[in-house]
Amino acid sequence: MSEAFDISDTEQNYSHFDLDSNPFPYSPVPSENPEIYCGQDHATAAISSTVSATLSTGKSKHLVVTGKYGNGKSHTLKYTRSLLRDQGDVVVGYVAQPGDGFLDIYHEFMYDLGFSRVQEIAYEFLATVARDVTDTNPVGANGMQSLIDDGDVLLSELIPTAVKRLSDVTQFADFARAIVHMVYEDTNLYAWQWLTGEGIRYEQRKEMEIHTALDDDTMGVRAFTAMKNLLLELGYTAVFVFVDEFESISRLSSKDEQATLNSIRHLMDQNSMGLCMLFGCAPEVWQDVMSEYHAFSERIGQEVALRPLTDDHLYALIEQYLDRERTGAGKQSEIHPFTEEALDLILQRSQGNIRQVLSVCSRLLDTAAVEQKERISGEFVQESI
Repeated sequence: MSEAFDISDTEQNYSHFDLDSNPFPYSPVPSENPEIYCGQDHATAAISSTVSATLSTGKSKHLVVTGKYGNGKSHTLKYTRSLLRDQGDVVVGYVAQPGDGFLDIYHEFMYDLGFSRVQEIAYEFLATVARDVTDTNPVGANGMQSLIDDGDVLLSELIPTAVKRLSDVTQFADFARAIVHMVYEDTNLYAWQWLTGEGIRYEQRKEMEIHTALDDDTMGVRAFTAMKNLLLELGYTAVFVFVDEFESISRLSSKDEQATLNSIRHLMDQNSMGLCMLFGCAPEVWQDVMSEYHAFSERIGQEVALRPLTDDHLYALIEQYLDRERTGAGKQSEIHPFTEEALDLILQRSQGNIRQVLSVCSRLLDTAAVEQKERISGEFVQESI
């Protein structure tokens, strides 16, 4: 190996900072299930109000979260998702970005639910049918699957009634057949591909008696509505959809952008109950949407703007991160090894941008550890960044 490189797998020692390791992310992108959320009380109030209204009344309500790059839109959506997933009676899907149209939003929503979850929903529905047409009393998806696997209930007893009942609930017979085929070992992958809008061959559709292709925005809206109605039929309170990086619709042609917004508007119009959509969007793009597409923007109940961190928020944020790795013994202050002067400089340099704050803190902590500094002072910050 070239002597110009000094590569090692030896862990850096942070013990003199009263830390087990560097708590700040090296790449400050939101984790899938964030555990820390700080500041933005106005935003948390607006999101809580929107989500709570849907949970308490069942009525659909929607919200746009705006903020400049790095101010925490994705983190806010993912943190809210992690909270909602603790609720047993809701379904939450996260869409990283809207893609080229509503069919992509639907596809990403289904993929976030995942094959196993959709299969579980299929078994849940069959359980409701089995309780009516057989002498069994399966409890939930696992109970239904066990009865089928053990041969105590035959699928042939359930399927005709299940398809008819689910067709009535969803007003979409092909969707009903695809959901039912999620429990068949021979066809569940075909059913999954159809349900996610990936597209399958005519022969594969014919095997499941599915007559249509789920291949455009209109069909995506229809399939999403069918899934939501199935979930409400099973007793779920609401379906939550979080669409991040909504500003990327601005890169579409005017025709495709309008088609995407119209599809979302139609989805909202067709689902006045049981649907809550949260969008993360750059403020300038949302302003354009509000001025150019009134029919869409009028469906959104509210906009809340994320703000840069204040000094109080910064101190609390850094303290929460440090506490994750704090050894506890002998710490000099809640923000040790950072000094107040250091954090003030970091806030000033980053202009309150959360992503930059975390990146800078991670870098400074590593540099201070290598150089065996006792603390990260204002002077050290000035020298290092």
